[in-house]
Amino acid sequence: MKDKITYRSGYGYEPVARASDFFEGWPNPPGEATFQAALRGSYAVEFAIAPEERVVGFVNALSDGVAAAFIPWLEVVPEYRGRGIGSRLMRRMLDRLGHLYSVDLLCDPPLVAYYRRFGLMPIPGMGLRAPRNLDRTTG
Repeated sequence: MKDKITYRSGYGYEPVARASDFFEGWPNPPGEATFQAALRGSYAVEFAIAPEERVVGFVNALSDGVAAAFIPWLEVVPEYRGRGIGSRLMRRMLDRLGHLYSVDLLCDPPLVAYYRRFGLMPIPGMGLRAPRNLDRTTG
């Protein structure tokens, strides 16, 4: 029997999402202070919460609130993957951002098919990543 997952919008509620539960396989995952600052500074955040009051998934968006948004992170803890939690989080976020002209995200090639399911399409783009600097912003 699947656990009943609840979903919550916004930052600052209990239970608190912890960086150490997410970012499996990242070469340089964000530290706790950076993670919390990023969530707090997001335009929108959606959380998935397990019955034991543990945050098991989240997605966040950065936006001007008028024309464009960027989704930097969609994460589900490993033991809760394959239950549709990431899909539900993405649908909730895309609904919240539906008034905007563009919603962008970056993903590795193996995830393109996953994000196509939500109507996203590959587009050309450019980027600069400096993962070694991720934790310099908050100490």
